[in-house]
Amino acid sequence: MSQLSSPVHDSSKETTLGAVGSTAEESTREPILDTLKDLVDALQVMQDKYFVLWQGTWPTSIDWTAAVLGTHVSAALSSLTSGPLDIPDTNELHEGLSFFTLENTVSRFFSQTSAFYFGENAFSIRNQAYDDMLWVVLGWLQNIKFQELHSDLHYMSLNASSEQLWYGTQFRVPAAHRARVFYELASAGWDKVLCDGGMIWSPYLMPYKNAITNELYISASIEMYLYFPGDPIDAPFIVSSDGGQPSRKNPHDPAHLKAAVDGYAWLKNSNMTGIGGLYADGFHISGWQSASNPGSRKCDQLNTMVYTYNQGVILSGLRGLWLATNSRDYLRDGYELIDKVLQATGWPYISSQQWQGLGRGGVLEEACDASATCSQDGQTFKGIFFHHLAEFCQPLQPREKRFLTDADRSPAKDDWSAVYERHLEHCRTYGPWIEHNAQAALVTRDSEGNFGSWWGRKYRRLEADAIVDSSTIPDGAVDYRNADRGSVSLAASFRTNDYNDRGRGRTVETQSGGIAVLRALYQWQSYDALP
Repeated sequence: MSQLSSPVHDSSKETTLGAVGSTAEESTREPILDTLKDLVDALQVMQDKYFVLWQGTWPTSIDWTAAVLGTHVSAALSSLTSGPLDIPDTNELHEGLSFFTLENTVSRFFSQTSAFYFGENAFSIRNQAYDDMLWVVLGWLQNIKFQELHSDLHYMSLNASSEQLWYGTQFRVPAAHRARVFYELASAGWDKVLCDGGMIWSPYLMPYKNAITNELYISASIEMYLYFPGDPIDAPFIVSSDGGQPSRKNPHDPAHLKAAVDGYAWLKNSNMTGIGGLYADGFHISGWQSASNPGSRKCDQLNTMVYTYNQGVILSGLRGLWLATNSRDYLRDGYELIDKVLQATGWPYISSQQWQGLGRGGVLEEACDASATCSQDGQTFKGIFFHHLAEFCQPLQPREKRFLTDADRSPAKDDWSAVYERHLEHCRTYGPWIEHNAQAALVTRDSEGNFGSWWGRKYRRLEADAIVDSSTIPDGAVDYRNADRGSVSLAASFRTNDYNDRGRGRTVETQSGGIAVLRALYQWQSYDALP
C-alpha cells in the first residue's frame, strides 16, 4: 500500500460518534459533545466576526493580543485533533450551524493562522517591550506544536519506512524562524545588574521587573528547548544576542534549558508574591534614576496588584521544566499555585458573592470586570490563564513521549510514566472548577454567540447591584492595565440591562477567553477516553 495521502482512518472514532444518543452511552457522551459544539461555535464566531483574511489579522486587536489570539486558535486545533470525538459533519446538532469534518475545520482555521504570519505586525513588535516579543514566541511555538501533533496523529504511517507528513508542516520553517528571532530579541531583557537577575519589562522605560515578563521568558525558554525544530533561515533579521556569536539555531539547545531553569529559580526566590501567595504585578527599584545612578539596585518596591494571567503563564513553563529535568518539584509548585487561585475565586462556595481576590462564587474574575473598566489588556487575561492551565494539564503528545524515552536528549527518567499518571490524576481534580467557569462564561453569550468579560453575569438583577463596585485591589496596589474606576460613572454604565454590554463590551479578546475555558473543559472531559 502506498504512503498515506489522507488522514489515517480510525474506526474507533467512528464507533464513538455512532454511540452518541444510545441509551448505554448517552449519559457519558453528551456533555463532551455539547462542549465540542460550544468550542467549535466559539471559534467560528471569533474567526467569522473578527478575523479578516485579506489583512491576515484581527483588526480590532492590538499587537500583543493578536499574538495571544493566534495562540488560542492553534491550541484549540490541538485539542480538536487529539480529542476523542471528531467534529460532527451534520447540522442536526446545532440549528443554523454547519459543522465541517475534522480535516476541513482544521484546514480552515490553520490557513487563517498561516495568513496571520504575514498580517502580524512584526516590525512594530520588534520595537516594543520584551513581554510583547515573548507572546509572539509562544504563539508560533504553539502553531508548530499543532502542526506536528496533527501530522503525528493522522498522517504518519506506522508501518512505513518513511513518514508522510501533513501538508501544514511545511509552515514549520517560517514559524520557527519568527519564534527564534523574537526569542533572541527578548533575551536581551535578562539583566543581572539590578536584583541579581530577572527580566526587565521594557527597554524604553524605567526598570520594572514584573511577573508576566519573567513568566513568559521561562515558558518561552523551555518551549524553545522542547519544541523548537531548528531554523535553517539565515536572513532576514539575523539576530546576535550574545556578543557577536552565531545565533542558536538547533533544537534542544542546552542554553534554552539553562535560561528556563535560571529564570524560574530567580522568580521563585524574588518574593514577588502578595496576598494569598499569588503573584503580584512586579518590582520597582527604589532610588533608580538612570543606568549610571541605579539607586538601591534591589527589587524592593513591590506593586501588589494581582491579575489572573500572572497566575497562569508560569504553569506551562513548570510542565515543560518537569519534562526537561524530571524534577517533580516543578509540578508541585504548579499544584500549589493553582490551589491558591481556586481559593482566591471563593471555590467551592459557589453561592457566595463575596470578593475573594480573584473572583467570587468560584468564578475567575478580574478586579475590573464588575465595574466594566477592563482595558483591552484586561479583557485578555482570563483566557490566558485557562490556556496555560490547559497546557499544564495537557496529556503527553507523541513527540513528548519520544523525548522522554530518548536517552541521548534527556536525563534518566525511569519513573516518568508513574509521575505523569499521578499528575494527570491531580489535574482531574480541577475539572469541576473548570466546568463551573466554562458554564459561567457561556452565560455571557449574546444572541450571536459573542462572549462577555464578566463571567456568570448577563442581565441586571437588583439584588446583585451591590456587587458591581465590591471587587477591590490590594492596599497600595497600582492597576497599570485598566481604567481608573473612580473616573467611571457606574450609574451611567447601567443604561443597559446586560452587564457585559458595559465598558468595552464584547470584543475579540472576550471571545478568546470563551474559547480558552471551553478548550480546557473539553480537554478535561477527554481524559476518560485517553488510550
